[in-house]
Order: sequence, then structure tokens, then C-alpha cells
Amino acid sequence: MARDRKLNADERILWGKVARSTRPMPGKKDELAELDAFLAEAEVEKETAASAKQTSAGVGRAATPAAPKSRSGVHHPLERPVKRKIAKGQLPLEARIDLHGLVQSEAHILLLEFLMRAHERGMRYVLVITGKGSSLGSEGALKRAVPMWFSKPEFRYFISSYETAAQHHGGEGALYIRLSRRHGERA
Repeated sequence: MARDRKLNADERILWGKVARSTRPMPGKKDELAELDAFLAEAEVEKETAASAKQTSAGVGRAATPAAPKSRSGVHHPLERPVKRKIAKGQLPLEARIDLHGLVQSEAHILLLEFLMRAHERGMRYVLVITGKGSSLGSEGALKRAVPMWFSKPEFRYFISSYETAAQHHGGEGALYIRLSRRHGERA
């Protein structure tokens, strides 16, 4: 790859999310601040473009999210026996994150960092609480957005499969996530 090649907006966003999970070297905090400013602008531009695209596609039509994909192509739901074991506590949930009350941009960053750390530690099953978001008769923004995020490249690597949680773990407002195995790790 050429050294003078500039990153496009998507590459910079992805790199920024990875960079936030580390500590800056002494004297490099200014560069990190510039990157944060760029990422904030890029997120606003993406959201504006997405909302403009959605309104031009037609107000009456419901948007259907694309099928989530993983490294192999498709995220499969958890197998029924695995989901049953998690629900009964026979298969432990090794970590959980609660995204209640967060703005989508905050939730996106926190979820990505959480999944990166869990994957690095070799965890297999985690719980992501999005909330049901049924206030004012609408479905929650995070409840809709989180499964769509899983099809994005930055999440695909970490997630093997996911499924709606059992009622006592949050039901429709939570997801069981099976993280992919680390490179070289066997069953």
C-alpha cells in the first residue's frame, strides 16, 4: 500500500474507533483530538445522508434491514439447545453491557469497544441490553440499530451469531451474542 495514500471517510471512521480503544502516546493527544473532530463530522454526514436517502425512498414504505453478514457471509441465529442452556444458566454469560438511554453514536462506540475487549479475553457468550424502547408507540432506535450494526465490517469479525434473549435476561430488549473464536483457537 502506498504511504501517501489518504484514507477514505469509512476507513478513517473505522481506524478512529480502533484508536479510541488505546492510550495515546505522549505528545500525540492533539492528533487524537483532530481525529475525534473528524469522526464527529463524518457521523453527522452519514446520518444526514441516511435520513435523506430514507425520505427520498418513500415515507410510507418501511425500511427493511439487510441480512446481517459475518466473515463467512451470514450471521446464523444461536442453535436452540445453546439458547436454552444460556437461558437456564448452564452456559454462562461472561459479560454484559447495558446501552439504555444512550444516543446511537455513543452506543455504537461503546458496543464496539465492549465486543473487542470481550473477544480479546476469549469470551464466547455475552449479553447486550438495548432496551425495548416502546415509548410513544415506536420501537426503540437501539433495538433496531444494533442488529444492523452487526453486519458492518467493524463488528463482523467479532460476532459469530446472535439471538433475542430469554425473558428473564431482557427478552425483546436484549440479545445473546456468541463471539467468534480468536484466530488459531479451537473448540
